[in-house]
Amino acid sequence: MFERPKSGERAILVEVAVGERLSQDQIDEFEELALSAGATICASLTGNRQSPNPRFYIGSGKVEELGALVKEHDADLVLFNHELSPSQERNLEQQLRCRVLDRTGLILDIFAQRARSFEGKLQVELAQLEHLSTRLVRGWTHLERQKGGIGLRGPGETQLETDRRLLGQRIKQLKRKLDKVRQQRDQGRRTRRRAEVPTVSLVGYTNAGKSTLFNRLTESGVYVADQLFATLDPTLRGIDLGEGQRAVLADTVGFVRDLPHELVEAFRSTLQETRDATLLLHVIDVSDPNRRDRIRQVARVIEEIEADEVPQIEVFNKIDLLDEQPRLQRDETGRPVRVWVSAQDGRGMELIIQALRERLATDMARGRLRINADEGRLRAALYEENAVTQEEPDGDGGWIVDLALPRRTFLSMCRRENIDAERLEDLPCAPRDRYLQSRTVA
Repeated sequence: MFERPKSGERAILVEVAVGERLSQDQIDEFEELALSAGATICASLTGNRQSPNPRFYIGSGKVEELGALVKEHDADLVLFNHELSPSQERNLEQQLRCRVLDRTGLILDIFAQRARSFEGKLQVELAQLEHLSTRLVRGWTHLERQKGGIGLRGPGETQLETDRRLLGQRIKQLKRKLDKVRQQRDQGRRTRRRAEVPTVSLVGYTNAGKSTLFNRLTESGVYVADQLFATLDPTLRGIDLGEGQRAVLADTVGFVRDLPHELVEAFRSTLQETRDATLLLHVIDVSDPNRRDRIRQVARVIEEIEADEVPQIEVFNKIDLLDEQPRLQRDETGRPVRVWVSAQDGRGMELIIQALRERLATDMARGRLRINADEGRLRAALYEENAVTQEEPDGDGGWIVDLALPRRTFLSMCRRENIDAERLEDLPCAPRDRYLQSRTVA
């Protein structure tokens, strides 16, 4: 056993292709992750295997080669571009006599550096502790079980059991705090729905230019840097679309290949801004030769957080790097589906505003719905979504309600309650402020 060093930035990168060939894109991205975490890359070790070694992940020959590299460069950290099991991590540390970190641990470290808000710090700590809770059987000598001997026999709690108990208590405490923050966020979302203010969420692969675009559209000062996960905490700003339309624009954390499950779970409340959005702006780096793969990776994460039914507009950013011209592309029905822009120099911003204005005008379900007396569950669900702007009894025990909610939410509700969406009738002309009233469910 050995005492793990408390710090260290001189790193050796390990990337092994298991069952398939490693692409240069994967290698470059892992190097960017290491640099974003503040590591100094001393050397890299690559290889190929048909399946991971159950003890070290890599073969014993590669372990010896890696140990020689650690000694040669006086490295104090080895980073694996793979997810290691707790036993593999422990075995490698004992063999290499230095700290070993897998891909998940590396991304968690970057997130810990980037978190600025109270919620972000809570989410990062929760993700780190849940990751650590599976890895307490590690290379620290103080976690060894108590040994019997004169004066040491008898009841008592081992250090390992104590650490597990304290970790469990802290995780429960963090979850309680995050629940309160989620309630506040939910209240904010309900208020926006009540005021009929749509939310547009920026999504995309990390470093695609989302924060630059956000700053350009909202005239904000969100931190921007040419590095992975430059911004972590979600930022919301109002945006004037003209013609009396307004929206809330949300800048969220960037996605990356194989985003760790712990992060998806811990940041579910943050990512809920994406899941509950009226519309997604999928920002794509058009100059990236691997953009098709990036688009697939983002689609996979969007599906994982259950936001794949949210309508999207693709924003092909960084056209200044390809000498392209800004333009707006439409589908066969005439809806805007893709915009070519440069967030860096501002070209094409008016096209994004135009696309948002057109799509948000059609992606809201507004109308009058007659709810029968036996459809109380549907009425309660509509109030839960804060979709009811006006209500009156119909005289037969039912209700006539005026609605305003995202169309996808309404259609999903119709499927769930087995009702025909065609029952939603157009609202009669009336002063707009009449429909901003809302009543409490009786």
